[in-house]
Amino acid sequence: MSDALLSPPLLLDESLLDITSVDHALSTARSVRRKLDFERQLEPSVLHDCINVATQAPTGLDGENWRFVIVSDANLKAEIAGIYTRVLTDIFAARDMPMKPTHKALIERLHEIPAMIFVCAIGKPIENDLSNQIAFFGSILPAAWSLMLTLRARGIGTTWTSLLSSQQTEVASILNIPDNVTQTVMLPVAYTKGAKLKPAARMAAEQVTYWNGWEQGQPN
Repeated sequence: MSDALLSPPLLLDESLLDITSVDHALSTARSVRRKLDFERQLEPSVLHDCINVATQAPTGLDGENWRFVIVSDANLKAEIAGIYTRVLTDIFAARDMPMKPTHKALIERLHEIPAMIFVCAIGKPIENDLSNQIAFFGSILPAAWSLMLTLRARGIGTTWTSLLSSQQTEVASILNIPDNVTQTVMLPVAYTKGAKLKPAARMAAEQVTYWNGWEQGQPN
């Protein structure tokens, strides 16, 4: 069997999991748009390690249809950053809202980000078929989330953004992505530089969880 087909070794003993560390990583996986190190390059081996972890994510009927496009070329990044800036600016203008400082900080230097990772899926969801769409994206987005978490564990910051998914044709033409491939999220990645990541204020589980039916009381 080719070494390229071998999966990384797995921890089979669940007792080896450190619940505190796992919960901390999950609770502090924030979007990082500032305090990024634009000078430090990302080693290809590190990104490949992260993708090897990400592709251990659960998948459905589509199997291993995930593909990852890493963009590190300066000219390509500049083109993509221009599209991203245009789409984000249009969104805030349409909503008649001022752009957040963190978003401004990101687009001002997006072209300088060490790498952009496009998480793609071979195939297309069926239009007007909600069940198919849930299954299709449910087979790729867990891998994208796992990728964000394993990047976080290595001190690499990113932000989950799906804005460019509205520009499938334009981005595909820049990156030579085939027509039968769906772009989902793009993760702009860089090592963090003094970013302090902590849990966000969220509603408590008791406020958002129902038992045995919608808005039914507490567990028996």
